[in-house]
Amino acid sequence: MSRLFTPFPLRGVTLPNRIAVSPMCQYSAAEGLANDWHLVHLGGLAQGGAGLVLTEAAAVAAEGRISAEDLGLWEDAQIEPLARITAFIRAQGAVPGIQLAHAGRKSGSGAPWKGNNVPPASWPGAAPSAVPFDEGWPTPLALDETGIAGIVEAFRAAALRALEAGFQVAEIHAAHGYLLHQFLSPLANRRQDRYGGSLENRSRLLREVAGAVRAVWPAHLPLLVRLSCTDWVPGGWEIGESVDLARMLGPLGVDLVDCSSGGMAPRAAIPVGPGYQVDFAARIRREAGIATGAVGLITGPAQAEEILARGEADLVLLGRELLRDPRWPLRAAHKLGVAAPWPAPYARGSREPVPLRDPLPGPGAWPR
Repeated sequence: MSRLFTPFPLRGVTLPNRIAVSPMCQYSAAEGLANDWHLVHLGGLAQGGAGLVLTEAAAVAAEGRISAEDLGLWEDAQIEPLARITAFIRAQGAVPGIQLAHAGRKSGSGAPWKGNNVPPASWPGAAPSAVPFDEGWPTPLALDETGIAGIVEAFRAAALRALEAGFQVAEIHAAHGYLLHQFLSPLANRRQDRYGGSLENRSRLLREVAGAVRAVWPAHLPLLVRLSCTDWVPGGWEIGESVDLARMLGPLGVDLVDCSSGGMAPRAAIPVGPGYQVDFAARIRREAGIATGAVGLITGPAQAEEILARGEADLVLLGRELLRDPRWPLRAAHKLGVAAPWPAPYARGSREPVPLRDPLPGPGAWPR
């Protein structure tokens, strides 16, 4: 039996399979509001057979957006447009999930097709320390403890809005060089107080956020955390610390660690290749005793099946491959010999093409 198409129970939610849509920014919102693009984009991925459909990073504060075109959940007006999307996802048999995020010192960048260069910040970037991401980037404001408490509250309030919008899974974004990752990494965190220095101190904000979200996120709904398991540079955050952190997160009510990497150092040498981050998921799963998701150039059904069959992860997350082929899960099921229902209006396209047959002879037969 295919492991990829085995249901995956997480608390009181069961994913119909072990394929998840990795959060992918669309840079298509205005004032944080989801619109028709997000409905069609995410809804199409649900139609395509993914078990878990995660939104792009939704900013918990207006100044925490990666770009001005990001989704947000910092105010109540943003709930209803997302509720329309979660209802559609659930109607397709998939589970809707949301990634909650704060970009920190990397906020205010442009959409990739606009050059992705950072203009003078239109809002003040926040960070653990006044250290810019790179040359030419604005110097962020170092958060004091009042500001840190405000970040924790912003995540808590956004989680409540996500619940009202109908999401069944919440993921805390602590990867890719954004605010929570900035506190974790010695490359960005130069603090000398209880939020800096030791691993316990550098991980304090993430643990406080996880505790605050778990406190309002119902006990029957899963909570995920995305980590950059390494910064890929000497002196940065590394996989051993990720294992230790994962051990801390489980008792706080985190159910799965989504294992990515990078994003902290702009010129890190990353050995990108098929499944290049899978070993992180395998090690955290093995050593921390927590469920993991593997992500990063997972493109083929056999590859995904093997990752799960070897016990390297509990879930595979696909990004670019689903942009290229939103119905990858349905095609993967066919290749792996698994019966997977297509949406009823598309059923006539669910089989491999067959040769056309000549019409039956007799009255009304079509001319050749």
